Amino acid sequence: MTRATPEWHGKTDDTPVPLRVRLRVFEAHGGKCHITGQKINPGDAWDLDHVLALISGGENREGNLAPALRHAHRAKTARDVAQKAKDTRIRAKHVGAAKPKAAMPGSRASGWKRKLDGTLVRRVAE
Repeated sequence: MTRATPEWHGKTDDTPVPLRVRLRVFEAHGGKCHITGQKINPGDAWDLDHVLALISGGENREGNLAPALRHAHRAKTARDVAQKAKDTRIRAKHVGAAKPKAAMPGSRASGWKRKLDGTLVRRVAE
């Protein structure tokens, strides 16, 4: 069976979701928060959440939207952003794009060298 109305697609990731689409998504999910499973009551603050976050490759389309209570949505967004930052750090380190912030003391990258008698001397570039 085909849809009676075509699925909404945002032209860009920043395109706001129209009211008619918000209502369709809310009714399609039975008025429940997709994160907590709680019923969204009149007067509760709620947002439309991208189930697969935009920063993780999700699309700004009706099929990727679900209602979420605002406090749960903010917590999920914070987790999504933290995970994306961690993935970026790991990928940058893996390909050698990220350099350590400080040299390990005593390593060849540091400016100091410890001699066998225990004295520290400034490492001279050769």
